[in-house]
Amino acid sequence: MGLARAGEQLCVAPLPGGVSSDIVRVEAGGRSYCVKRALAQLKVEAEWRAPVERNHAEAEWMRVAGEVSPDAVPQLLAEDREVGLFAMEYLPPEQYPVWKTALRDGRIDPEFAAEVGGRIARIHAATARRADLAHRFANDHIFYPIRLEAYLVAAAARHADARDALGALVETTRATKLVLVHGDVSPKNILAGPQGPVFLDAECAVYGDPAFDLAFCLNHMLLKCLWRPQWRDRYLACFAALAARCLAGVTWEPPAVMEARTAHLLPGLLLARVDGKSPAEYVTADADRERVRRTAKPLLAAPVERLAEVAQAWRRALA
Repeated sequence: MGLARAGEQLCVAPLPGGVSSDIVRVEAGGRSYCVKRALAQLKVEAEWRAPVERNHAEAEWMRVAGEVSPDAVPQLLAEDREVGLFAMEYLPPEQYPVWKTALRDGRIDPEFAAEVGGRIARIHAATARRADLAHRFANDHIFYPIRLEAYLVAAAARHADARDALGALVETTRATKLVLVHGDVSPKNILAGPQGPVFLDAECAVYGDPAFDLAFCLNHMLLKCLWRPQWRDRYLACFAALAARCLAGVTWEPPAVMEARTAHLLPGLLLARVDGKSPAEYVTADADRERVRRTAKPLLAAPVERLAEVAQAWRRALA
């Protein structure tokens, strides 16, 4: 990729990350950058395979999102599509801490959560109803196994009484093609940079339903209440702020329509984080898993239209 000269000494060190890729920090010629390569078999106990060309999907998402909101993504330096990897700028953790770590440690800022929602909406709005992007990100063959099958379909296999509702969510999400979707808007993939949120790990990028991005991130605000119950109210304040700012930026459809799809999808994703292929690593107590099931399944059976109603049901479950 032209980032190092022949014979130049390289210092390569693995970086912590998720389950789907290898990522390393490379130092060469006085420069420091990250190189990322997608894995065919994800690093989980269950068999979970996905196409490795998602590495290119992530690079493409960074290109588009960087044009819309340059501060929201790392700079993409180079890509080797044939080998299946790309290089991006290294963002030092002392300047760009991971949002998940801040939430874990009590640095819980609803205004930052609101800016996460605002930047998601900005990228969605700039890419809405674009036939060129729909063609460029026709990545359902990537999005389905990594997101819909691994989360909603896997949860349906364990809950016969929710199978139809979860199946309907899968079909609605697959059929809705409105904006460029990141696909993994999780606090572990968001850095708290000096200029606001920076989004990583867009390898699930697809032209699809913006409700998925919003629901996926809001789900984490709910689950954090189980991780650090003493800060429940602050997490729920982040939930409300993130949802409000994101919905305020909806231009491609009536915000209430977007909110209703998000409210329908959210309990399915909540259930999937205890009974899907990628359970939340900090939800380990049986009582907490049951609390998730007791909240999610009634909302799947009788969907609500407002995200505040989902939050209220969750608050009652935590009482």
